[in-house]
Amino acid sequence: MTMNDLYDGGVDALKLRLPAEWEMGGGVILAWPHPETDWNYMLDDVRACVVEMIHAISRWTRVVVLAPDIAAARREIGTADPEKVFFFETPTNDTWTRDYGPLSVELSDGSFAALDFRFNGWGLKFAACHDNLVTGRMSRSGLIGSPVVNCQDFVLEGGGIESDGNGLLMTTSECQCSPNRNPVLDRDGIEKRLLGYFGAEKIIWLNHGYLAGDDTDSHIDTLARFAPGNTIIFTGCDDPSDEHFSELQAMEAELRDARDLSGKPFNLIRLPLPDAIYDEDGERLPATYANFLALPEVVLMPVYGQPKKDELARQMLQIAFHQPVVAIDCRALIRQHGSLHCMTMQFPDGLLSF
Repeated sequence: MTMNDLYDGGVDALKLRLPAEWEMGGGVILAWPHPETDWNYMLDDVRACVVEMIHAISRWTRVVVLAPDIAAARREIGTADPEKVFFFETPTNDTWTRDYGPLSVELSDGSFAALDFRFNGWGLKFAACHDNLVTGRMSRSGLIGSPVVNCQDFVLEGGGIESDGNGLLMTTSECQCSPNRNPVLDRDGIEKRLLGYFGAEKIIWLNHGYLAGDDTDSHIDTLARFAPGNTIIFTGCDDPSDEHFSELQAMEAELRDARDLSGKPFNLIRLPLPDAIYDEDGERLPATYANFLALPEVVLMPVYGQPKKDELARQMLQIAFHQPVVAIDCRALIRQHGSLHCMTMQFPDGLLSF
């Protein structure tokens, strides 16, 4: 199915909506780290983190684990509720399902469709030949029971966009206007496509903000996130000696100037910037508390072994969402330049066939 097929009754006959993340209670998709990924040198550490995530998420909702060998993955994961944890066998290049998993849009009749965008390894930086095909494989297998819309003529990663569920999207110019994503389109052309795909009315574009060591060209899910009550949670920096200070201060100014569809400013909640974490080569890693996963009944947040800042971030998310906040130690994930939200893709009830 293409977007034209979806709109075959006319654009006005179909109202698309990209729900806010915290509305989607069907479950979460994540991928199992295996020896053919960049995790090979630290499989034990990263698998321990993923197992913790699976058990935490499955307390609240279903989990779909993508793996090239599901029997091996089952053995590693150990005790898991078979009514909550499901497996789908597929080859993968990596584990960042946020960026290649299906993006779920709600149709005017309350049903859902999955949009399958092209994933090209964050602008041709990394191999993506298997990851780009995962949504299609899930569809052909019957696991996705809803219509799947082929959007493979447009490069988009799920971590590159945010939705408030009410017609607003948020993204960064650095990511969407990267020359290795959609080079034939200028920013106006990209905006038109994004508004059409998701039935949105307005995009908040951030022109500032970055994290050292980020391979994604400033994905919005590392910097600023929507929350209920016309709220934006963002990564801040108060240390003038930190390399991020100027850019994050400029981003905060942009957020203060931003307005919702009615012209009102947003309620802003600033998250602390974790203390610098470095890899074995001395490269700073893109640790951020903004990379949380918001589900209808719980928020899962990454922590980095920094008790004061970890706890402050947890309190900020508790204030924003008014529900339990579960901390997951993501020091293993950050070693490959990602974190908790990058590892997961939520889906709504009714999208999958189980």
